[in-house]
Amino acid sequence: MKTVSRILIALLALIVVAACVFGGVYFTRFQSIASIEKLSDYADYNLYRMDVKYDYNLDGVLNAGIHDNQSFIDALLKESLPLLPIKMKAPDFGCSAFTALDADGTVRMGRNYDFKNDSSAMLVYCAPKGGYRSVATAALDNISANTPDNLKTKLSCLTAPFICLDGLNEKGVSIAVLTLDSEPTFQQTGKPTLATTVAIRLVLDRAATTEEAVELLRGYDMFATSGRDYHFYITDASGDGRIVEYDCMSETRELVATPVRAVTNFFAMYSDEVLPDQKNGVYGHGKERYEKIEAVLTANEGAQDEETAWDALKAASQLPKEGDVTSNTQWSIVYNNTDLTAAITIRRDWDTRTSYSLSGK
Repeated sequence: MKTVSRILIALLALIVVAACVFGGVYFTRFQSIASIEKLSDYADYNLYRMDVKYDYNLDGVLNAGIHDNQSFIDALLKESLPLLPIKMKAPDFGCSAFTALDADGTVRMGRNYDFKNDSSAMLVYCAPKGGYRSVATAALDNISANTPDNLKTKLSCLTAPFICLDGLNEKGVSIAVLTLDSEPTFQQTGKPTLATTVAIRLVLDRAATTEEAVELLRGYDMFATSGRDYHFYITDASGDGRIVEYDCMSETRELVATPVRAVTNFFAMYSDEVLPDQKNGVYGHGKERYEKIEAVLTANEGAQDEETAWDALKAASQLPKEGDVTSNTQWSIVYNNTDLTAAITIRRDWDTRTSYSLSGK
């Protein structure tokens, strides 16, 4: 009997210890979940927000030894959802982006997120220790959490810091990822490996200028997730807009940062090889959307304002198109890199905008 009692006491102690460990790890994660708020009221897909309260370890993800999609997912889940058997798929991304400069010097970045799968969007507020505050946008369909109204989907949202597709930080740096038609980049030069959406988090947390963002990215070997290739559009408060691309004609996929005003889904460095309204092999597609953006910005040269940016986004937006992964505009955002504010609309509902600010709550 005494032996049985000792075993039961030992088991009870183990349970208590395990509960304490779990509670310690998940206390701030549950605070993050509790902050999830629905901001719109559409019948199907909506806009949400979440404050990331837990102290994520970006370096842990950066040093995880990512070498394929599964190791990328494993690194994200280990950091955001330790101790739990959660599954997730690696996302794809379409889109258009541009920089607009007002006559008074205000810098804005416009961004359409285009993807075939309908998705709710989440504004992800982060304030990492030793890093910059930011608000970024995640597609909840990518984590099977379009309606985060139960424990499982809310837990999945804890991965949000590492799956964002665009964002703005407190230094006025904004970044967006856009898909390409070339073979997925997988550099192997001996540097630590950086996965696509982790690059977004790296820039938002640690870059104060576009130049700093480019140099941060140069310090890593890029691994393009989900079997697609990508480039990154980056703008800062000075108006320094560049597209970071991994040269599809280079054997080592050399990083090239090109100053441009607008981008879609083709290599800016090979723009002369790209024609509108067609596929252009490895060089990409979407030049017709690029030309629409350029036409709006050029027509308002010297007199641009926020509505100019919205007009450009409307011009480049897309309805769903069968077989086109980069159709179907899910959300559109105008970032104000100068005032550290932004406004977002989802589902091409141009008359309904949600505004937010990094300079206050």
